[in-house]
Amino acid sequence: MADSCDACGSAVEDALARTVRLSVDRSTVDEQRLCPGCFADWIDRYEERMRSEPDVTIDEDNDIIVD
Repeated sequence: MADSCDACGSAVEDALARTVRLSVDRSTVDEQRLCPGCFADWIDRYEERMRSEPDVTIDEDNDIIVD
């Protein structure tokens, strides 16, 4: 069975497709069926966003760090 990739729309066989699910408190918020290329792109974006450093501001008067 061949369905289309939710990201690029190209046909993808079941054996090659990957499903990405976002769940919050056991409820599915989002689910995407991706071809291998779009799945690799999704992984790259995820890793990049998880690596980014949060902005940190230091209040010199009180020595409080605010994220």
